[in-house]
Amino acid sequence: MSARHRVPAIGIDLGTTYSCVAVCQNNRIEIIANDQGNRITPSCVAFNDTERLVGDAAKNQAAYNPTNTIFDVKRLIGRRASDKTVQEDMKLWPFIVVAGRGDKPKIVATYKNKKKEFAAEEVSSMILAKLKVVAEKYLGSPVEKAVITVPAYFNDSQRQSTKDAAKVAGLEVIRMINEPTAAAIAYALDKRDDIIGKMNVLVFDLGGGTFDVSILTIDERRVIEVKATGGDTHLGGEDFDNRMVNHFVREFKRKHKEDISKNLKALGRLRDQCERAKRITSTNIQTIINVDCLFNGIDFSAMFSRAKFEEVNMDLFEKCIRTVEMCLRDAKMTKDSIDEVVLIGGSTRIPKVQELLQELFNGKSLCQGINPDEAVAHGAGIVAANLSNMGDEAMQNLTLIDVTPLSLGVGCEGDVMEVLIPRNSPIPIKKEAELYTIMDNQTSMQIPIYQGERSKCTENFFLGEFWLSGLPLAPEGVIKVCVCYEIDVNGILKVSAREITTGKKNAITITNTGSLSKVEIEKMIEDAERFKLEDEAYLNKVMARGDLEKYARKLRAKIKDNNVRLRISALDLKNMERQTEKVLEWLDEIPVAEIDELKNKEMELANLCRRINSNMILN
Repeated sequence: MSARHRVPAIGIDLGTTYSCVAVCQNNRIEIIANDQGNRITPSCVAFNDTERLVGDAAKNQAAYNPTNTIFDVKRLIGRRASDKTVQEDMKLWPFIVVAGRGDKPKIVATYKNKKKEFAAEEVSSMILAKLKVVAEKYLGSPVEKAVITVPAYFNDSQRQSTKDAAKVAGLEVIRMINEPTAAAIAYALDKRDDIIGKMNVLVFDLGGGTFDVSILTIDERRVIEVKATGGDTHLGGEDFDNRMVNHFVREFKRKHKEDISKNLKALGRLRDQCERAKRITSTNIQTIINVDCLFNGIDFSAMFSRAKFEEVNMDLFEKCIRTVEMCLRDAKMTKDSIDEVVLIGGSTRIPKVQELLQELFNGKSLCQGINPDEAVAHGAGIVAANLSNMGDEAMQNLTLIDVTPLSLGVGCEGDVMEVLIPRNSPIPIKKEAELYTIMDNQTSMQIPIYQGERSKCTENFFLGEFWLSGLPLAPEGVIKVCVCYEIDVNGILKVSAREITTGKKNAITITNTGSLSKVEIEKMIEDAERFKLEDEAYLNKVMARGDLEKYARKLRAKIKDNNVRLRISALDLKNMERQTEKVLEWLDEIPVAEIDELKNKEMELANLCRRINSNMILN
């Protein structure tokens, strides 16, 4: 297939609050607008009695359907229900999250009057499927491959779960790249004519739910090498909103002696106003929060200033700055050695964040030349073009050297984690370690896998474990097992082991305990297809209903036209008026009618018009 007719892979920024899709067309990266004309799509899914909504449609009805409108799913993916951060979030979300099998969080929603449970991967797949459809409509052909971005600080479990979500959405992930790295790629190609020799760039990525900072070197040959990365997968705009919500919950209790913290609908409406106020205070000094009938018929109104916003969130802003300082230490660089500080993510628009960053870098101007909402998707689109052998020379000559964000190791005796791959090691990477039996005639060995920076296993993230069985009988410490850790270009870990004392090989690859099984993925793919068919059927109903209503109202307008009234007999006129009003009343009384009923009603009106037309001709 020629490059002209070949369908390129797409680049997707799967964000906590908003997502974005890009593709290479005519040697340019295009950000694709969705069906609402928006270049970013809310990462939001909603269910009601009749349909499933994704994106803008879901976000727009969130205030009056809070318990069935799911957002922030990126904060659940690859995590356990018992995680402290998940438990804290559950207190603030208007929807319900329960612990499923294997401590996997499940989101509960009512769809078509039935309670259903959804895994985070399944909800993420719905957002990815929406972006896939957006790209397919733009390109006019099916899309099968994608480059998907993830926070640099995502662990192996979260990366694998994101890959599972893409599979359910019908997308093959050809590369998974870190969000700040993607932004740096967009920056590098945008500034390629200005780069002489080598420059050090710090990417500060503060989005809706995650925070990443990466330090990279970019040279004039378009070689991008990540030197260090840091961050927090639970820090972003949503946390700033939560602080505001908590503040106003306390204010409401102080003023009206009422506690709204357990009222999900009230919290949902208050959250919408807090998000709006946060955006306004980024440009204005103050604004007013207004919510009619917030709780028990009580209207709530309060002044909110930028200074108050900064006060309730200052510790979070300072946490971002401490992460930048730690990243500089990891990269063995000073503040003065950074040539450019690039801001990515909607939350970098907050004036206090910019002020603290400028203070840290001694008044250095911050780079805001690339769109903070689209830069990550733009970079993903460049990598997708590179891997699809499309785009111009600059895209094709791109070289990327990324790093692993967290240390990986094996659990040993005494709750100690022996590190095999330290954090900020360049990837792909492969490291081996030798383990020995700890008792006489030991026939099997347990190999637990951990990720994190603490010396104790129990204080790190447990990824999974496996057993190597069939070891030959021998005294303690004689049998030697070689454990191999291998991280691919997507940052996903594979672990294998072999017994090498006698030359016998027995390799096992670890399967992440938090990822979906093959059966679960297949079921979700079936469900996704069913949802797709149901969505199409519902859309056809809506269109048929719209066609009938439009036809009936057009007839009603024609009947009122004097020229038409003079040409139709009084009996026919009365009959047409009666049938038209009858149809419009029926539409009001039956909001959810079947498509056959709608088409039959339209056919009846059409037949009536044809008969009246015939009478007019005969007369």
